[in-house]
Amino acid sequence: MAPEILRGHQYTKSADIYSFGIIMNEFLSEEIQLNNILHDEFLVIKICKGFRPKISKDVPKLLANLIIKCWDAEIENRPTTKELYQILKKWIFITKISKLNYLN
Repeated sequence: MAPEILRGHQYTKSADIYSFGIIMNEFLSEEIQLNNILHDEFLVIKICKGFRPKISKDVPKLLANLIIKCWDAEIENRPTTKELYQILKKWIFITKISKLNYLN
């Protein structure tokens, strides 16, 4: 859950972006982070103070940077859904072009 929500602030789409970053990290790391940690007020305090799950070294740097941007403590620094879509769309396009160039 996004730190601002844990602090009792109103829910916004930025909280979804934070969650997307957490889920993307779990998906790419192929493990559920924080699964073995007690989910209590101490974890809430740690998250509000900036604690985030580790990112696997196997996650490509571009995606790791996007994950970090998605779970930024300042909601203004997180990408919007539109920006996130554009970033991912661009990366998919670049990946397809790279594969085509490799095959030719």
